[in-house]
Amino acid sequence: MKVFKFGGASVKDAQGVKNVTTVLKKTGEKDLVVVVSAMGKMTNALEEVVTAHLAKNDTLKDHLLAIETYHYDILKELFPNHEHPIYKAVSGLIDQLKRFLMSSKSKNHAFVYDQVVSYGELISTTIVSMYLSEEHIKNTWLDVRGCIKTDDNYRDAKVDWEVTQKRIIEKVFPTGITITQGFLGAEHENNFTTTLGREGSDYTAAIFAYCLNGESVTIWKDVPGVLNADPRYFSKTQLLNKISYREAIELAFYGASVIHPKTLQPLQRKEIPLYVKSFYNPEDEGTCVGKGVALHPKTSCFILKNNLVLISLSSLDFSFMMEDNIGDVFKWLHQYKMKVELIQNSAISFSVCVDNKFNTLDELLVKLREKFRVKWNEEVTLYTIRHSIPSEIKALTENRTVLLKQESRDTVQVIVEN
Repeated sequence: MKVFKFGGASVKDAQGVKNVTTVLKKTGEKDLVVVVSAMGKMTNALEEVVTAHLAKNDTLKDHLLAIETYHYDILKELFPNHEHPIYKAVSGLIDQLKRFLMSSKSKNHAFVYDQVVSYGELISTTIVSMYLSEEHIKNTWLDVRGCIKTDDNYRDAKVDWEVTQKRIIEKVFPTGITITQGFLGAEHENNFTTTLGREGSDYTAAIFAYCLNGESVTIWKDVPGVLNADPRYFSKTQLLNKISYREAIELAFYGASVIHPKTLQPLQRKEIPLYVKSFYNPEDEGTCVGKGVALHPKTSCFILKNNLVLISLSSLDFSFMMEDNIGDVFKWLHQYKMKVELIQNSAISFSVCVDNKFNTLDELLVKLREKFRVKWNEEVTLYTIRHSIPSEIKALTENRTVLLKQESRDTVQVIVEN
């Protein structure tokens, strides 16, 4: 059994759904679990529904109409016969969503979020499953919420592996093609829908592979594989043919859009290889993440993070920055939801680079000034380079103001002013 995962970009329109069929035909795989995300930017559209619903905003009807229209436009192209049962199936799911919005009295944003956004995956997999059947690719549609069981930590639910493995083995046919949803699960007690957090669909694919002792996982994307740098910021990039689990986790930790560590961890435990391939060119080799060589070809990997904040602290009386002082700093960083990207300390100073994504910097600075001398720089850029050579660092920082530099055996990190 192999596991394929198709993200939102691969099923964003009718042509994308048709291309899923092409990929399945070209690969010729017969025993598959196919994990599918919501179509295009549908999760974002459903997030707007959540916001409008909780705010009791008059725009709710418009958001729902836009979601219906988007899906029906795809249906019209894929299923010209408007009497096809797919129209009733999709209409039924949208009606379920509307009934939930009408009946729900919950003010819990995370709970409402999970119940609403789940319809993106439920609709997309229904469409993909029925289209594959039209194209004579026999398949079984599976509601993943009957398989992946979690706690009730909505928006970032923790998987109950023992129950989940039992359910997956019971419900997935050992042969043939199964179509199911990424990102979703269900909590034990009331069976309410949960979601698995960041990169949840990739994680779903890994869960199925782990529970079924899968041969491999393939994530189909609109790029040829994993590149050594983001082409939006770097003019020259190189395809990485092979990456070890450890190296991929390191790259992800520093912010590379490779594969989230929580996806890799279950695969690493059973040494199941993960492939990242292009859904435009399914016969190309792409990238393999697995056991063995750390990186092939051995080349520098560049990771860039913009719009960060560098905070530098020193004690008011020039005493040492000891564990008790630093402990307070980390407590406040956690309290104000700052994601720490880099830290550096000396005898009397402590610097930390953070992502102020919850806009709590002003409150944090007030707290820090009670105990420290505080300097800070906003909108700085953090470069992380794995396996670098000195000339690359020199070129990267030329004519730039370097605020902080940190170097270890395999990694160089540089913070520069924009």
